[in-house]
This record gives sequence, C-alpha cells and structure tokens, in this order.
Amino acid sequence: MNRRSAIALLLTGFAALSYAPQASSETGWVTLFDGKNLDNFTAIGDANWRIEDGVVVADKGNGFLVTKNTYADYQIRAEFWVEPDSNSGIFIRCSNPEKVGADNAYEVNIWDARPDPSYGTGAIVNLAKVDPMPKAAGKWNVYEITAKGSTFTVVLNGQKTVDGAQDAKFASGRIALQHGLGLKDDKGVVNDKGVVKFRKVEIKPL
Repeated sequence: MNRRSAIALLLTGFAALSYAPQASSETGWVTLFDGKNLDNFTAIGDANWRIEDGVVVADKGNGFLVTKNTYADYQIRAEFWVEPDSNSGIFIRCSNPEKVGADNAYEVNIWDARPDPSYGTGAIVNLAKVDPMPKAAGKWNVYEITAKGSTFTVVLNGQKTVDGAQDAKFASGRIALQHGLGLKDDKGVVNDKGVVKFRKVEIKPL
C-alpha cells in the first residue's frame, strides 16, 4: 500500500468514527423510541398509534404506549409535537400498566387547552402547578423529566417548569405516552382528537 492510499484510509476511518453514535454504556442514555419500531412499548386503549416518517403519531382514540420495563430513578428526554387542542402527556412511575391515570402515576402534562391551565403543559397534575403555562402546540418540543427518590424536576425547551416537587406515593413503575383521555365537554363527550407525535424518547437511569 502506497503512502497516498494509507493516508486516504486513515482519513476515511476518522470520518467514520466522528459520525458513529456513542454507545449507551458510555453516555448512560438508553433509547426507548428511535423512530423505527415500538418494541419497548405495549399499547393500551384504542388510540391509533402508528409510525410515519420516523415519528410515532396518533390522531384519534384514547390510549397509551406503555413501556414494557419498570423504572425507579431516572431522567427522560422526549421530543414531541401536538396540535393546540391535543391532550397528551408523559406518565411516569405508573403503578398499573393496564390502567394508566393520574391517580396511580405522575402525569407530566402536555395540554395547552386544559380548562385549568395551572395543571396544563409543563405541570405535574395534582402535584406541581405551572404559572404561566408555556405553550407547546405547533412545534417540536423537548421534555427533560427527572425523577429521583421523592423529588421531581421538569424542563420544557430549556425552561424549568417544575423545580424539585416532592411526593413519595409511587417509587417506581412504567412510563406511558398519552393520546386523548381529556375532560368531558358540555355534552359529556371525552376529547379524543388532536394530533400527538413523539420523535425520540430516551431514558438515563440514575
């Protein structure tokens, strides 16, 4: 092999290394959803979850994507997109994976149109209010959620919306991504419409 070929080979190798993803063992982050499959989740309810163009999306029905594994202390990073009237959220430490709700988990809300905005987008329902409520509709957002012991912190697009909230009811459980299950309107109909998308979901055990 001549010198020119050797240099070209070395440069090719360095370029490949610079674009190679870091192993999760080095960063501590584990990918739950990467746009390719839902192998880490089980669907409950009738939401019409499907993968389109590298994102998981639902626009009808009420339901959840629930992780197959249980987690205790961790950080979550999730990228999401919703319409103005979409009702979504990330439920953490779900104690009943077959019936997810704010009474048996912590709901980090995504709902700009919630009638009581104090527990809308950026809040943990019935635990940590947000004021003023940030708006998430019509754009890609990043949630960073930390659950460590009885302490919870939520950051939305770099803005801390929950700072060290305390509660010890649920020490571990599943994680669930929500579509629908909103409050009933004046005709008694539950809101199950509005587009909800998740593009990337990662977890880092603490």
